[in-house]
Amino acid sequence: MEHNYRFSVAPMLDCTDRHFRVLMRQISRHCLLYSEMVVARALHHIARDGGVSRMGERQQRLERLLGFDPIERPLALQLGGDDPELLAQAARMGTDRGYDEINLNVGCPSEKVQQGRFGACLMAEPDQVARCVAAMAAATPLPVTVKHRIGIDARDSYGELLAFVDTVASAGAGRFAVHARKAWLKGLDPKQNRTVPPLRWDLVQRLKQDRPDLRIELNGGLEELGPCQEQLTWADGVMVGRAAYAHPLRWTGVDHRIFADPSDTEARASTVARGLVPHAERWCAAGGRLWPIARHLVQVVEGVGGARHWRGWLTREASQAGAGPELLEAAALQLEERGL
Repeated sequence: MEHNYRFSVAPMLDCTDRHFRVLMRQISRHCLLYSEMVVARALHHIARDGGVSRMGERQQRLERLLGFDPIERPLALQLGGDDPELLAQAARMGTDRGYDEINLNVGCPSEKVQQGRFGACLMAEPDQVARCVAAMAAATPLPVTVKHRIGIDARDSYGELLAFVDTVASAGAGRFAVHARKAWLKGLDPKQNRTVPPLRWDLVQRLKQDRPDLRIELNGGLEELGPCQEQLTWADGVMVGRAAYAHPLRWTGVDHRIFADPSDTEARASTVARGLVPHAERWCAAGGRLWPIARHLVQVVEGVGGARHWRGWLTREASQAGAGPELLEAAALQLEERGL
């Protein structure tokens, strides 16, 4: 049974790890969060590797790729790959781990991803994407969704976009998160591919008009809550990426304004920092260091006096080997003293 998630935070490499997702959950209880992309072949190699004597190591490696704190849910696992069998296996593993959705990456334009023959380059092979989606849908009771571009290189006509979506929808894709820029597979790096190709929200809106029965989610260029609400007059959902990571407190009204939660109270920097303490206690008790958690907190204070000094203090102290969860409480107290 698929939920109608009206707002989601896009999967982003080196950003949307388990710690940032816990941070975002302090800001919104209802939005859909995504894992970083996990390569299906990597999961396959770990699952088949080693004997009983290496079981502990294998479980640790799987935990690094698939583990999450239950507070992060609802949570989607994004997979990368082009092999239906391996993607089906990965979908089953995600299901067993407790994810709420399985998403296929058909949008990443990086050369490394292209070398593995997945990501945005798969838009040139809609039949193969359909085979992947069908295998994943057969392997899990969870919704299988697809994140993709409006086109690649010279293959950027609306007709090609519509044909891609129709082919993949027929295989069982439950929702399409459409990044409203095409991807240049040669000549632009991933960062440039997020800004150089022009935004074409109009093509995504046309897609929704022509296929009203499909769930279409708009991604790309959404940097404020107001424009998100405006696009939700026609889109089934909106997905925010870099603006959520760089400015997390900008989205504190999501639950009230998009999910109509009357109990929503806008988070402050201090409450976000304090909300991370229980997670940090569990993480550090299991042998983890504090910095992987604290590094995301530097984004919550901006545009106020003393912000740079506070970020410098947090970076210096949290990167120490002996730093523990009590540092986050100290950080929260400092923020409270500044009225943040």
